[in-house]
Amino acid sequence: MPERLLNRAIIVVGAGTGIGAATVERLCTEGARVCVADVNLAAAKAVAARMVDAGHEAHAIAVDITDEAAVNACFAEAVAKLGGLDGAHINAADLRTIFLDSDALSLNMATFDRTIAVNLRGHLLCTRAALPHLIESDHGAIVYTSSGACISGEPERPSYAASKGGLNALMRHVASKWGKQGVTANCVAPGFVMTPEMIAGGAVPPEWIERCIAGTRSTRLGKAEDIAAMVALLLSEDGRWINGQVFHVNGGALLT
Repeated sequence: MPERLLNRAIIVVGAGTGIGAATVERLCTEGARVCVADVNLAAAKAVAARMVDAGHEAHAIAVDITDEAAVNACFAEAVAKLGGLDGAHINAADLRTIFLDSDALSLNMATFDRTIAVNLRGHLLCTRAALPHLIESDHGAIVYTSSGACISGEPERPSYAASKGGLNALMRHVASKWGKQGVTANCVAPGFVMTPEMIAGGAVPPEWIERCIAGTRSTRLGKAEDIAAMVALLLSEDGRWINGQVFHVNGGALLT
């Protein structure tokens, strides 16, 4: 694989499992030096250890993106260990709230507040911590994990959709404000991705998988590696003239 990211210093927040872990592996394979950040430090350490065993440079840091002091400390440590920061993939989410995110009438406001705290406020905190260093880099790039839920008009998950719509707006603000200083900002909006954890757990019924495949213009559901590939592109020189965009990587389930 071409080393498009050779020696680039990149942090992935929400990297202990799923899309984040796959992104770390893709970035390392392309030559990046990666900080693996996650609220679950054990999971982050496991990902970093696999990368180091494979001959790559990676280290793990614990971070709760709802805690401003913790976010600032995480990025400061990452920058110190990496010697700077060229890119960031902000991928963190509290997936437990999705199952409680009902509708605007019956929604418990604690669920809404938690969703916004992680998916939007937390991403803003990470942005504030990353930006000074990305501006110093001559190829600073930030990629957020969004979702097609913000435009699909679902009858449920209003908190999640609102948070991702806000995240898209935050991304466009960053691209508009700091694009002239060499920073690119983009979102990747995954479709239904079968992560390794979902596959291993066997929690997704076969009939649901068949239903989801039927709703796409593809022969399969997504893999974490599909999203990681797009993130790697947007963090690389190949993505330098891409700024302020939302990329829907979903097998054609949602056409925009």
